[in-house]
Amino acid sequence: MKINKNSKIFLAGHNGMVGSAIYRKLVKNGYKNIITKSRKRLDLTNQNQTFRFLKNKKPHLVILAAAKVGGIIANSKYKDEFLYQNIQIQNNIIHGSYLAGVKNLFLLGSSCIYPKYCKQPMKEEYLLTGKLEESNDAYSIAKIAGLKMCEYYSKIHKINFKSFMPPNLYGPNDNYDTNQSHFYPALIKKIHKAKINGSKTLLIWGSGKARRELMFVDDFADAIVFFIKKKIKEPFLNIGIGKDYSIKWYANFIMKQLKTKLIINYDKSKPDGMPKKCLDISLAKNYGWNPKNNFNNSFKITYEHFLKDEKNLN
Repeated sequence: MKINKNSKIFLAGHNGMVGSAIYRKLVKNGYKNIITKSRKRLDLTNQNQTFRFLKNKKPHLVILAAAKVGGIIANSKYKDEFLYQNIQIQNNIIHGSYLAGVKNLFLLGSSCIYPKYCKQPMKEEYLLTGKLEESNDAYSIAKIAGLKMCEYYSKIHKINFKSFMPPNLYGPNDNYDTNQSHFYPALIKKIHKAKINGSKTLLIWGSGKARRELMFVDDFADAIVFFIKKKIKEPFLNIGIGKDYSIKWYANFIMKQLKTKLIINYDKSKPDGMPKKCLDISLAKNYGWNPKNNFNNSFKITYEHFLKDEKNLN
């Protein structure tokens, strides 16, 4: 059946940064029957619990935003957890949805699925054409497995299980733990603390030359809601802004926004990760979707939320 405003939508991972943004957009767009469960009430790594829940609820659409995520350091240190937990969640949700008769599922992935030295901008067809970046290969492998599961289940069982690959996302409810987070929230926290403490320097992990594409999480959520109404031919789509900048550029941008100037030092003992990550979003744009790119406004919203949460300020 086609998804309408009264269709049952199970949003897995609704408390996370991405899931909470999608929840806000679903509500804003008039979707009235959104099903959510906290991690305490439903352990998605538990097959029996997940299968039973899906069989009972029988949603018309599942949006899989639940995942174990983190930056380079966390990905490098906890490869076993990133691989096991993400594959377990995906297996349980994807296969459980199929068993429950669910016809529509959206898996949210990551641009890290592409090879380390991928041709730029990265097209969907470049998947599995080269070696992955070592620092987060466990997470990448898990996401590729989920993407391929959706592709094969759709093809074999004639159902609509699709995947969407965003770049680095940021916004409200992000993780600002500098040992666990992605580079952008880590930079926001470091520069904020340096300004408050009167520091003159900023330490950046890596060389600062690696280039990254960033997308505001609410804009990504807009895209997901947009594609609910579309019949997608491809197994997966890149969703981004189609532009990338260096880590150094982002640091200078944040300093400008916070009206401070710091001398940047580089910890080159830390890895850069992929040298460049910029998505080709041509296929997504063919459906009539277009990205937004207002760094100034989205930074303001992000920083306001950062300041509201006291644990970010420690």
